[in-house]
Amino acid sequence: MPIDLPFIWAGIIAFAVLAYVILDGFDLGVGILFPFFPEKHEKDLMMNSVAPVWDGNETWLVLGGGGLLAVFPLAYATILPALYAPLIIMLLGLIFRGVAFEYRWRTKRAEHLWNWAFTGGSVVATFFQGVALGALVQGIPVENRAYAGGWWDWLTPFSLATGVALLIGYGLLGATWLVMRTEGEIAERAKVFAFRLALLTVAAMGVFSLWTPWLEPAYLDRWFGYPTIVFSFVVPALVLGCLWLIVSGLKTGRDVQPFLAALGLFVLGYAGIGISFYPYIVPTSLTIWEAAAPDASLSFLLYGAVVLVPMILCYTAYAYWVFRGKLNPDEGYH
Repeated sequence: MPIDLPFIWAGIIAFAVLAYVILDGFDLGVGILFPFFPEKHEKDLMMNSVAPVWDGNETWLVLGGGGLLAVFPLAYATILPALYAPLIIMLLGLIFRGVAFEYRWRTKRAEHLWNWAFTGGSVVATFFQGVALGALVQGIPVENRAYAGGWWDWLTPFSLATGVALLIGYGLLGATWLVMRTEGEIAERAKVFAFRLALLTVAAMGVFSLWTPWLEPAYLDRWFGYPTIVFSFVVPALVLGCLWLIVSGLKTGRDVQPFLAALGLFVLGYAGIGISFYPYIVPTSLTIWEAAAPDASLSFLLYGAVVLVPMILCYTAYAYWVFRGKLNPDEGYH
């Protein structure tokens, strides 16, 4: 049986994007929550909790974007013109946020400005990631193998609502990360945020689960047709299970459990998007196989991925192992 290289590469790209979302999501969430912790020592501790890993987390964004260009060039050439504006704004937000990590520690007079750069960059990057996702989910028109829409097609109530929902979801990841990594007043306040944001995140997932199938007939058939209708019962049940794990972990002091369960919510949401999309990579215009590069290119690139992806995974795992456990307020990364 011949190897389905486009399918394999679709899995690799999907994994890279998911890794970015669940890893960079919590440190963006810390930035989103930054203004709600007014004391300087609280902000210092929050930044120190993500400083050792935030730049490594964004490696997955580069892998996902670069991989899309290399192995699905038609999809890249279609998606990018449709989402130029939100993606550029997102990248600018990530730049300001990255600069703020270093500059905030080197200045006293302008420290408050870099606090806002960290918060603003996190909020802007998150919101426009959600907008771009919403625009992709609602569909990108393609004619003659090129984007056939307008400059502002990405700006819709659905995409804006997706941006707000992602702010809530990343806020949940940030709050549960702080519960896991800090102690004392910061952790207790983070628990309050985590509880409220968990309820809002699950509510938002419910709203979009009902909204998304009506955007495209293909989505409706996938979620309410036989036999895939089973997903319409299994996924919500698992979501409620993750919510129970978050709440019970917060109440019983099992500080790692809420963070892992919050990651589970994102994995389930991502799986739901995958169920809606398949077999399209540009819904509902281009399938995985229509957008793929020639098999010779995919095969050559796969040799590199077999080496590179495990190396990134090992480095990421090692970094998290080294910086595991509760933070010592008297020690800093910088």
